Amino acid sequence: MRMEEYVAVQGDTYRSIARAAHVGVQELARANPQRPADEPIRAGELLYVPADPMRKRIYVMQPGDSLAAIAEWLGCTDSRLRALNPQLPSGAEPAAGMRLALPVQAASRIVLPSYAYGPDHVAVDLKRLVSAFPFIKTTTIGTSVMGKPIFAAGIGDGPFRWHLNAAMHANEWITSLIAMRFLEDYGRACRRKLQIGGFDAADLYRRTTLWVVPMVNPDGVELVQEGLRPNHPLAARIGRWNRGSASFRNWKANARGVDLNDQFPAGWEEERLRRGVHGPAPRDYSGDAPLSEPEAAALAKFTEDQCFDAVIALHTQGEEIYWNYGGLEPPESKEWAHRLGLASGYRPLALTGSDAGYKDWFIARYRRPGFTVEAGCGRNPLPVSAFEDMYDDCLRLLTEALDLSPR
Repeated sequence: MRMEEYVAVQGDTYRSIARAAHVGVQELARANPQRPADEPIRAGELLYVPADPMRKRIYVMQPGDSLAAIAEWLGCTDSRLRALNPQLPSGAEPAAGMRLALPVQAASRIVLPSYAYGPDHVAVDLKRLVSAFPFIKTTTIGTSVMGKPIFAAGIGDGPFRWHLNAAMHANEWITSLIAMRFLEDYGRACRRKLQIGGFDAADLYRRTTLWVVPMVNPDGVELVQEGLRPNHPLAARIGRWNRGSASFRNWKANARGVDLNDQFPAGWEEERLRRGVHGPAPRDYSGDAPLSEPEAAALAKFTEDQCFDAVIALHTQGEEIYWNYGGLEPPESKEWAHRLGLASGYRPLALTGSDAGYKDWFIARYRRPGFTVEAGCGRNPLPVSAFEDMYDDCLRLLTEALDLSPR
């Protein structure tokens, strides 16, 4: 791979340099074996940066064009185009003849970012993914409180079994987009015999089996995105639990007001007392008993049936990786978290004072590596405009995770 020289300036980090060069943090680290990757960069240091192999897609503005029209044509947002083109005049339309850098996007893209990427989108896109990539398997692991299917999709035929779940918390639904986009990109890379995240996709496919549950909490996601419909069977109760507010931006729970990530039998009683929430609420209510909710029970049973070797629960936000639980995690967990952090730019943390989460239960039950990944930064629900940057980090983290499997 062709390398370019880069002289560091004050404030540079591996992550900031990698993002500017459109490469992964891990690729940047591999290109600079002469220095420790976790050592702060000093201004004036000479680093070697892999050259971006992708040619930029350019559009020349035509008379009558508008940024909104170009964004609609591409299926992205105005803000995404402005972020790619910092030379654009603020608050004004680009003039005819001006060149725009466009996001690189396959014409046949299946999973498209949307401000309302909900349960119906997941169902439709899974069918389209299976049609495009027949080696992707799908199944239904259970149903939600309101009877919505909870889907799982599998890819790979290797002996090491990974699991990824997303949208356990309703207002973190953007994680479903990340999980679904990863399935698409991984499937396409396998079909075309390409690399993904710097790794050979066919090799990952041979070594691992990955099962993804892209939306654990479909009822809650629907509330966050669409609000409470008057004809909802639980409308009166949900409205009361939400204190009469028409906004469900802060809703994390399922349709019975139970926080699904406080539902697992690993210090459940301790977490219930710590939270101090004694009845259904938008968040933090642990329920009447562990696994009382159909969504959590379905995920636990699926995990037991599949006997996963390692798991990732994808949440937002904070750009952190939690890898431990009560000293029950295996010795390799800390090193794996370090590698995932290096790949993504996220910070590995040993978490204390938290129980009853899916990752906690998995570690306690199986003594195998389990991780909670808090993707992105900001306030939930994170905006769709943050998706591309979040996805790039998570793509690198997930491919690094698959590569952790034994050879």
